[in-house]
Amino acid sequence: MTLQHTSGFLPVLTAVGGNAVVTVSKFGAALVSGSSSMFSETVHSFADTLNQMLLLIGLRRSLKKADESFEYGYGRERFFWALISACGVFFVGAGVTAYKGIASLVFPEPIEISPLIFGVLLFSLVVESYTFYVAARTLRKSFPEATWLERFRAADPMTLAVCLEDAVAVAGVCIAAFAIGISYYTGSAVWDALGSIVISVFLAATAITLIVKNRAYLIGKAMPEKLQEEVVKLLEADPAIEKVIDFKSAVLGWGVYRIKCEVEFNGGALLREAYRKRSMKDQFENVRGDFEEFKRFLADYTDRIPRLMGKKIDEIEKRLCEKHPSIRHIDIEIN
Repeated sequence: MTLQHTSGFLPVLTAVGGNAVVTVSKFGAALVSGSSSMFSETVHSFADTLNQMLLLIGLRRSLKKADESFEYGYGRERFFWALISACGVFFVGAGVTAYKGIASLVFPEPIEISPLIFGVLLFSLVVESYTFYVAARTLRKSFPEATWLERFRAADPMTLAVCLEDAVAVAGVCIAAFAIGISYYTGSAVWDALGSIVISVFLAATAITLIVKNRAYLIGKAMPEKLQEEVVKLLEADPAIEKVIDFKSAVLGWGVYRIKCEVEFNGGALLREAYRKRSMKDQFENVRGDFEEFKRFLADYTDRIPRLMGKKIDEIEKRLCEKHPSIRHIDIEIN
């Protein structure tokens, strides 16, 4: 799979471009006005730009092929870089924004209100609404039957990061505009400082959500429960398998899974498989009354069954991979 076709690439790339342009425009407005809320929005957009560049790095590195050092591939790279990005949102975005808001609340300074501020905020609202739309559209296409809450839970961390960060960005622009407007109307810079603090709270909540989600994938989250049930059902549908005793799975990358399970084989089914082209009665007649022939029969049977079990496991693994291509590594052990 190429970088352009991997899940999350389009929303991340769109967000990087949009936030870079918005950061420059907000920074200019913050310098002119001295607004705490506008400065917070500048830091917010700058942090988003850097964080989404980290997401691009993660996407690219996750496509590296497996090698001797990482035999299961580099799929979890995207979760690692998404985690670093989420930490950036928390410490750079929320932290700096909260500091600026609290400092302005304790030591208020007059702000200069001008049409430029509201023009920049309007421009930012348009750009960030578009990048949010791209991410939300990707989520909707990926999970057309699900509710939005279900989409957020099942979403690729990359797409979810862009979706949440841009949703907060849109809300942040509205909060900043409201705070600046109230400050202008009342003549008090306190409202502007409070706007900055509210924005920092939104950013912190977003960061914690993304940190928790990526942590789960990095420490070995299991495959979706529905997919697990389908796999176990497919295994137990084979006549040679009596039951699945122990089933474990782990995410190796986005949409890539590894499974390991222990199974009990059905001896009768294996026996029928071993002698389906030969008459067991004829076998019995050949060995009856001849101990040496009986020993040769046992040796042949002892040799045939393990190879038959290995062949059956290979067939089951192949069938699983054809039915569920997302399962790349399968370890079936005999209990």
